[in-house]
Amino acid sequence: MNFNRLIKAPLWMAFIISVFCAPVIGFAANAAPVRQAGAAGQIAPVPAGDTDKTLAALHDELERSKNRLVLPGQQHSYFIEYRLLDLDERVISAEFGALLSSSTTRNRFMSVNVRVGNYKLDSSNFLSSDGFRGFLASTGTVGIDRDYDSLRQDLWLATDQAYKEALDSFSNKQAALRALASAPTVDDFSQEPAVVMVEPRVEPDWISRNWESEARTASAVLKNYPELYNSRVTYHLIYATSYLVTTEGAQIRTSRSLAAIEASLGTQADDGMPLHNFLAVYVNRPAQLPAAEAVRQQLDSKGKELAALRMAPTVRDYDGPMLFEARAAGSLLAQVLAPSVSGARPPVSMNTRFEQMMQALGGRSEWMGRIGQRVLPLTVDLTDDPTVQQFEGHDLIASYQIDQDGVRGQKVALVQNGLLKELLMSRRPGPDLDRSNGHGRSTFLAMPRPMLSNLFFNASSGESAADLRRKFLEACKQNGQQFGLLVREMDNPVIASSSQEELSDSLATLASGAPNGDRTPLLVYRVNVSDGREELVRGALISQLTVRNLRALLGIGNDSTVFYYAQSQDAETAGTALGAFGSANGGVPSDVIAPSLLFEEVEVRGPHGEPRRTPLVPPPPLQ
Repeated sequence: MNFNRLIKAPLWMAFIISVFCAPVIGFAANAAPVRQAGAAGQIAPVPAGDTDKTLAALHDELERSKNRLVLPGQQHSYFIEYRLLDLDERVISAEFGALLSSSTTRNRFMSVNVRVGNYKLDSSNFLSSDGFRGFLASTGTVGIDRDYDSLRQDLWLATDQAYKEALDSFSNKQAALRALASAPTVDDFSQEPAVVMVEPRVEPDWISRNWESEARTASAVLKNYPELYNSRVTYHLIYATSYLVTTEGAQIRTSRSLAAIEASLGTQADDGMPLHNFLAVYVNRPAQLPAAEAVRQQLDSKGKELAALRMAPTVRDYDGPMLFEARAAGSLLAQVLAPSVSGARPPVSMNTRFEQMMQALGGRSEWMGRIGQRVLPLTVDLTDDPTVQQFEGHDLIASYQIDQDGVRGQKVALVQNGLLKELLMSRRPGPDLDRSNGHGRSTFLAMPRPMLSNLFFNASSGESAADLRRKFLEACKQNGQQFGLLVREMDNPVIASSSQEELSDSLATLASGAPNGDRTPLLVYRVNVSDGREELVRGALISQLTVRNLRALLGIGNDSTVFYYAQSQDAETAGTALGAFGSANGGVPSDVIAPSLLFEEVEVRGPHGEPRRTPLVPPPPLQ
């Protein structure tokens, strides 16, 4: 998302262009506004003794906008929201022991959301033939020195712009709805209790460890693998303070941090097939990142895996039982479940291309409209709980108290005994549920949408790893097969791709098969049925594995493991099957806690198409 660009206000009918050329505030003293039923809350005062000029500027400008923002003869806004993100980030990248880049940046972003109408029908949730209107509001950068006057000036102009756009959007939306034979009856915005929670700011600490030295030390171990074409080890250290104030009375200031190590390793097999591997480590605070020596060991293991992949045979087409070990199962569930657990309705659309795009990227919910029906095995419960902070001694990175809509995070029992009970909700109601349950999530002030936080996949009759493996081999034998396929790691092309060209190719392949359930495993092993011997294979592409396959699982383990990842906030992929592929740079921290999963029948395709040429000259020595 580009925060250096403010969204332009649309064109207006000729007879009111002259009125809209000047900011609204200050020109409405003699107006005859149309007052709409809306929020009755009072703007919360700044806590006594708090010296944060940012909070004071947000409060004071919101108070002024609430009372004076109106055009002659036009409607008042019924809801105004100011969001601000104060972001400090340090990024260090190294390759083969050499530092590639080291930067420390500080940015502040604002987002203004003005709604016209009322909770039942307002200016939001509308996609015209020209694109989104009344969805993203006015977003842009603001000064980084926390100056009171400068911030109020930015908020004033952005609020003016957002209000005008809301009027335009509401008018267009009403006209569009009149053209429909059956207009939607679901509300546009849910009414929720206003939360006041002002936490102390947390300032960044860049000097407790020598991060540049650690990046060099960790990445140097990959010099032991001359067959690598490229590698990159990147440390992300992020501190963020978020503000939210609304005319309903919400006032929130929260601070959190996130630290990550993301590494990519790339090479080619002798037959020309591009190959990669990756390492992703996520923790809540920079101090929790593993020491350089521990990272070296993990990278060394990834290097060995990639070297083995180069020598591995290609997989043959396969249709039969497949066992996903716990870490791979967590990644698979993140991809398969994310689109279906959201209960928010799509926008009112005058453009069929939007629905076609969402369908093409696997963004269709299979569970909407199925409350009370069986969607998983009868032994399975599925719960999302952002209030949990640990699992078996491991910190979770997706925990929070308040979501980006200003609603308290809640434990949601999505599935009980296999039956769908609830869906994840933001403040955008859906056909099944009309209230938020505190799962409106986003990053970088993107539009909050219902998203996973800490997702727990539990079975009442989980089996040991040994028993599940025996069941897997027995199923293969009964199927008349000499071997079965086991997945130890799923791919994440956003982190693992070693070039933009490779990333584009990977995402294009996934996007083209997303509606049919195409998935890309990374480490796949062919397991001999007679003796259990494993052989690494490469080039596998799983086909037609969707949320429906989860209903008929052949076996579920008792080895629940935390899978840490970042959900993508890209406008094109967020909320779709590709949303699970993100990185620390702009992704939403997420966790899936899941055991090993055994599927009775999975279709796998081997590599097809022409490979690329390998380099003409061997690589230079790295020692």
